[in-house]
Amino acid sequence: MAIQEKIAHSLQNRTVNRAVLNNGMVVLTVENPAADIVAARLYVRAGGRYEPLQQAGLSHLLSAVITKGTDRLSSQAIAERVESVGASLGADSAPDYCLLSLKTVSADFPEMLELLAELVRSPSFPVEEVELERKLALQSIRSMQEQPFAVANAQLRQILYDQHPYAMSSLGTETTMGQLDQAALQHYHQTYFRPDNLVISIVGRIEPDTATALVDRYFGDWQNSAASLPVLDLPTVMVQPERAVTEQDTQQAIVMLGYLAAAVQSTDHIVLKVLNTYLGNGLSSRLFVELREKRGLAYDVSAFYPTRVDTSHFVTYIGTAPDNAAIALEGLHHEVERLHEVLLTPEELQAAKNKLLGQYALGKQTNAQIAQIFGWYETLGLGIAYDQQFQEAVAAVTAEEIQQAVRQHLTQPYISLVGPKVAMDLAAEMVL
Repeated sequence: MAIQEKIAHSLQNRTVNRAVLNNGMVVLTVENPAADIVAARLYVRAGGRYEPLQQAGLSHLLSAVITKGTDRLSSQAIAERVESVGASLGADSAPDYCLLSLKTVSADFPEMLELLAELVRSPSFPVEEVELERKLALQSIRSMQEQPFAVANAQLRQILYDQHPYAMSSLGTETTMGQLDQAALQHYHQTYFRPDNLVISIVGRIEPDTATALVDRYFGDWQNSAASLPVLDLPTVMVQPERAVTEQDTQQAIVMLGYLAAAVQSTDHIVLKVLNTYLGNGLSSRLFVELREKRGLAYDVSAFYPTRVDTSHFVTYIGTAPDNAAIALEGLHHEVERLHEVLLTPEELQAAKNKLLGQYALGKQTNAQIAQIFGWYETLGLGIAYDQQFQEAVAAVTAEEIQQAVRQHLTQPYISLVGPKVAMDLAAEMVL
């Protein structure tokens, strides 16, 4: 077997085996005999972050078409092979990676892994499939332009990130998506789909050595290009708060406050995850209780803080009656500002930790979920030990660390407003 490195980590109640093939491909395996299922997640370090702005949407289009044909197999032949054994096979893209997902009964895993390898190594990107998926993406872009939340989120990202790829929707724009073609997909695939840029995570009723040997069988002879992976030259994201307003004749106004925040490798990342849980996660969150339950301002109110390789963003938002847009804006701002001066109580802090850790545990129940999280951590450069480190770090977060992170990251907000003209005029004039 062509293995250059192989180690095993015992994490809580499971052992994660990590091997590196001679071509640089990383293989993670976890044996879980509880059910006769094997799930695999194949990560590629590609995604929106790696797209030129003029080709935004490229990763989405590739993920939509990569399962639709190879040098040997048609889209129909691929679908029949997957459906004949009751398996599932799909692809997706995200800002920091592309992902192919596979799930099947253990007896059929070798056959399905061979098919997955063929899709990854020699996709044909049929012109008719590219055109169909491109049209569907354009329809989705136009549909999103009629959704107030999507409009508010898009314009917030734009003012936060400017020329950085994180500014763009995964679908790109009508202009960028409209220009993509088979040649663009082929070049992107040739650039980033190579073994030293791949991580595969396999979990289920299969012995780790067997799983690794199968990966080596179907991927081990794949050679890397002589050319090195491109070195990204991304613009530095600077804090320059501004407002963006879109008038839209809607029944509710969307108000968003955004802040540039810590990347995943930062020590503040986990601290902000706990804060996000406290502020905007669920019916017991601070924003929900204060702005919806007590003040009746919100149809929908929450917060989100996505995990990103580069500078992330921390967002609070509210959907409210147009007449309440200005008050809702003030309310969101007040809830963040009070955290600069008021520490979370021990009870509030512990409740947020319990909720975050409970949801984290529930997100690792199935083989597919376990494969997803270990492959994700490896792809982000955190390593498989981060699963345990994350839980320990959450438990150790203090109220003082949260306040310090708030004072560092959640200062002057970027503001995104969408709604009827009268509401937008009132909210846009507010001085925070």
